[in-house]
Amino acid sequence: MPTLNWIGKEAVVNHHRQVPFHLLKDVPDLACGEPGEGNLIVQGDNLVALKALLPYYAGQVKCIYIDPPYNTGNENWVYNDNVSSPLMREWLGKVVGKEGETLDRHDRWLCMMYPRLALLRQFLCEDGAIFISLDDNEIHALRYAMDEIFGASNFITAVLWQKVYDLPPVSWTPGYATAVLASYSAGES
Repeated sequence: MPTLNWIGKEAVVNHHRQVPFHLLKDVPDLACGEPGEGNLIVQGDNLVALKALLPYYAGQVKCIYIDPPYNTGNENWVYNDNVSSPLMREWLGKVVGKEGETLDRHDRWLCMMYPRLALLRQFLCEDGAIFISLDDNEIHALRYAMDEIFGASNFITAVLWQKVYDLPPVSWTPGYATAVLASYSAGES
């Protein structure tokens, strides 16, 4: 099976195991619905939040949909889509070390995504599936990472969908109007 290697991989492949479990803290002012209904708003770094939710939901989730940063390098979106943010650089410095200072944006994206995907895998029940929306900037790297984490035999499909219908003729580039929805199952195919 082909594998993907990148600068920092050794530091992050098992990083999800090193993230300590955190207790969820009830904040009544942010409550949604009645207590005990199961509604949760979890605020914080998503890696820490996933680790806090894992003891409650491991192996119980039927469907996960994520829309991670497309890693276009665009910093002027609703959220910063560039994995060069100060928070990301600080995290990479702690986890990857000095080597993290020379990573290109694709290395940084993989360092960010791999431990999160590994944790998400643990949430799925045996007949569960994960769906990930991306464009052509990182879909190739995602497939290799997902093959490692979920197993290549658990790849379901990749669906190309048109996300923009009114194309400005001057700004059109390949991938501008489309995105890919990749999916993997949790159990053996």
